Amino acid sequence: MSEPVDGVTYLLIDGENIDSTLGQQILEHRPTSEERPRWERLRQFAEDQWGQPVTALFFLNASSGVLPTPFIRALQSMGYRPVPLSGAPGQKVVDIGIQRTLDAIGRRRGDVLLASHDGDFLPHIGRLVKDEQRRVGVVGFVEFFNAGFADLAGSGLTLFDLEFDAGCFTSVLPRVRIIPVGTFDPEAFL
Repeated sequence: MSEPVDGVTYLLIDGENIDSTLGQQILEHRPTSEERPRWERLRQFAEDQWGQPVTALFFLNASSGVLPTPFIRALQSMGYRPVPLSGAPGQKVVDIGIQRTLDAIGRRRGDVLLASHDGDFLPHIGRLVKDEQRRVGVVGFVEFFNAGFADLAGSGLTLFDLEFDAGCFTSVLPRVRIIPVGTFDPEAFL
């Protein structure tokens, strides 16, 4: 019998939001598979960040009635549990699923790392941040986070960059972002 786990990090991925932000705001085209995040790196980052096991959930909109089986299998092989949701046309099923999951996590112990830029999660993340026994973070492209996340950072929310903190890409993305002078490396521009 194994030792009981003291803590867990719940990693929740809003894949549509990350993919949309990457494609529309950064690349200005639909990302190719080579340009997309390496989800196994994000899972490892979550584990390393807080030094505990990760329960990784990847939310998908399956309202079309078709499962992307190769992608589902790839996620499973990386230790993710796919959560394919369906609903009525126009219903934000991924957001609803993540909101309900954040509320459920609030009723148990565990830290939370959410991959999304979406302000629809602010009330849920805000409630989790108020629990001082829990670490809560949001990971994405920091320049595209909903401004409310920066407000919550003053209350204990940790903001992580998907590219620079989590190292989820195999090449440098064409991003223009504000760089703190203390971390500025001119070599990256030469």
